[in-house]
Amino acid sequence: MSRIGKQPIPVPAGAKITIDGSRLIAEGPKGRVVEPLFAECSVSMEDGEIRVARRGDGKAARAKHGLQRALIANAVTGVSSGFTKTLEIVGVGYRGEVKGQDVHFALGYSHPIVYPIPEGIEIQIDKSNKVTVSGADRQKVGQVAAEIRRLRPPDPYKAKGIRYSDEVIRRKVGKAGAR
Repeated sequence: MSRIGKQPIPVPAGAKITIDGSRLIAEGPKGRVVEPLFAECSVSMEDGEIRVARRGDGKAARAKHGLQRALIANAVTGVSSGFTKTLEIVGVGYRGEVKGQDVHFALGYSHPIVYPIPEGIEIQIDKSNKVTVSGADRQKVGQVAAEIRRLRPPDPYKAKGIRYSDEVIRRKVGKAGAR
């Protein structure tokens, strides 16, 4: 039995869970997440808890048991409290601003970069160039944060670029001058 898969998922107040055949729909104050269900796992709701069990004992069923439980737990947490990822824009003249459904970045290129904000994601940029990506879907929040970081990854020599707020940049020493 999977250590993670056998744990029940408590459903918080304010979250509404619907199991509809091959998908689970979680709705709450932070949004709506639709999670597809694996054929190898059966999902049931009882006493305000979601339980995930596997249908067989094959290799694929054992592998997906804990994964299915973790994905459902992320969906439930996302619709009730949401997920956030924070990035920092570091560099002279590097900045970003939200304009409507787009984010406009000036990152030292010869042109501004326009990043469209996907549905279900909220992006905020404060005066100190902190970018906060938030939403109900954990995978989408992480994907959007990674795409924004990829616009100008941190430089190992000067540590300029876009980085996660908890990321540590390993600095490299520049080449030695003429002696």
